[in-house]
Amino acid sequence: MMMLRYTLACLLIFSFGLTSSSARQAPYSLRISCGARHNVKTPPTYVLWYKDIAYTGGVPANANPPSYITPPLKTLRYFPISEGPNNCYNIVRVPKGHYSVRIFFGIVDQPNFDKEPLFDISIEGTQIYSLKSGWSSHDDQVFAEARVFLMGGTSTICFHSTGHGDPAILSIEILQVDDQAYNFGQGWGEGVILRTATRLTCGTGKPRFDEDYSADRWGGDRFWNPMRSFGEGADSPRSTENTIKKASVSPNFYPEGLYQSALVSTDDQPDLTYSIDVEPNRNYSVWMHFAEIDATVTAEGKRVFDVVINGDTFFEDVDVIKMSGGRYTALVLNATVAVSGRTLTVVFQPKGGGHAIINAIEVFEIITAEFKTLRDEVSALQKMRKALGLPSRFGWNGDPCVPTQHPWSGVDCQLDKNTSRWVIDGLDLDNQGLKGFLPNDISKLKHLQSINLSQNSIHGGMPASLGSITKLEVLDLSYNSFNGSIPETIGELTSLRILNLNGNSFSGKVPAAVGGMLLHRVRFNFTDNAGLCGIPGLPACGAHLSSGAKIGIAFGVSIAFLLLVLCALIWWKRRQNILRAQHIAARGAPYAKKRTNVSHDIQMTRHGHNNNHGQARTAVENGPSLLS
Repeated sequence: MMMLRYTLACLLIFSFGLTSSSARQAPYSLRISCGARHNVKTPPTYVLWYKDIAYTGGVPANANPPSYITPPLKTLRYFPISEGPNNCYNIVRVPKGHYSVRIFFGIVDQPNFDKEPLFDISIEGTQIYSLKSGWSSHDDQVFAEARVFLMGGTSTICFHSTGHGDPAILSIEILQVDDQAYNFGQGWGEGVILRTATRLTCGTGKPRFDEDYSADRWGGDRFWNPMRSFGEGADSPRSTENTIKKASVSPNFYPEGLYQSALVSTDDQPDLTYSIDVEPNRNYSVWMHFAEIDATVTAEGKRVFDVVINGDTFFEDVDVIKMSGGRYTALVLNATVAVSGRTLTVVFQPKGGGHAIINAIEVFEIITAEFKTLRDEVSALQKMRKALGLPSRFGWNGDPCVPTQHPWSGVDCQLDKNTSRWVIDGLDLDNQGLKGFLPNDISKLKHLQSINLSQNSIHGGMPASLGSITKLEVLDLSYNSFNGSIPETIGELTSLRILNLNGNSFSGKVPAAVGGMLLHRVRFNFTDNAGLCGIPGLPACGAHLSSGAKIGIAFGVSIAFLLLVLCALIWWKRRQNILRAQHIAARGAPYAKKRTNVSHDIQMTRHGHNNNHGQARTAVENGPSLLS
């Protein structure tokens, strides 16, 4: 019989038992009442739930809690598909550490609403859970829970639509736990998430939280689903009020009350068998809790059994009293199991005619955390979303590339093995009604090989920074409203194979370096750009003025026209003055003529008088001769 590697939690108990939980700082905790506008405390523990503000989008609504174990909150937040398929709570200022993250689902209390939406949940870019039909009628399915390391100072919890109703979230809890909690050995660490598949308290019919057990807060307030029996006649319950030693100790801080009830097999059914449906081809961490509380078993060797999981014996000759150190003392065994089918079955097989015992069981799915997208590229896409006016239906929230089941629409991703990060290698946003401009930050997407933004209404210039995306092979900006000149830097795209700029308003000479790419068999399309010139298929630049030249000529013509108008105005003004003067002269002409005639008569008179005197003088002078 094969014994696989296992971890005895009792070793951890001794390793960390010297740590005093009372001496350490209280764990960080944040509880959000989704959709609430005010802080609220809920009975019976009156725990504080913070109001839901500035974390996310979505629509607040009245809530209908599906289960009596659900926190008694009156509101929730739901995410209609019109806001996109991916919606996230982005919670900042979370101290680095190990956390239990729990999300309770709700049902919108409105007529004609889907009473049981089905959707996926991711934490820090890793999908942890998919709701299954019928979840609202099972207490342990009305929430999702995972143990995860949050090392970036934030927590991003996303809800992904699957086409079956709008995701509706009642509450979110982020509760700090011990950094070594649920350490299952090799493979455990920051890159691993433990999703709670089930957590059972055996031998009782009452569900309990750690709060109900008055447990240490570093346990994370776990929920324990009751298991009164594994099957009719297969076992019988046991309980005690005796103190349980070695229970509430680090790193897991299990509540003492967990070990005060148990199931014991019977003579009719000596084997205790528990089965759970699981996802196939996954690894699971199984934690089993024991304490000898049966009054009929008082010494070592009285109860011995094997633990078999999916047909393999993981623990042989388990003697709880011997391994724990005595009666009423906690013992925890842990095993990592690879499951290929859809069922995980744990069997406790007694030896020597005795009976098996089990107090509690926990099963976690081991999930390898997804690598995230490079932060600079996420930032660049967020700026593009704003600059391009990307519709909310695209759901660009969370991480662009993960979870891999729900990447951003129009974004192609590739895992860079050198950096262990996802990068963006393609943008396919053609014919999406985009009306903004293309920002310079697109150059931060250094791994892009293809850009297709055709058949939109993008305006403005073509960013010169595009020339720094050296891996770019396809650039299609056709049928938009781009204007201005084609940047010289485009000629530096030595990997380019296709360049479509047709159907825009580009102008000026095509850069020589771009034209030279024709020799490298790069396919171009520059048609339907009235202002472009300089390569075969376009007008010659001498016969086709650039937009700058056209503006200069238009300005010169305008100035000349204004000068002509000014000169004409001056000429007209002077002409008016001359005509006015002539008009005035014409009005005074008869008087002037009369004065001229009078002057002429006087002059003639004077002239005649002078002539008479001359004649007289002549006569006198000539008189004697005449008289004689």
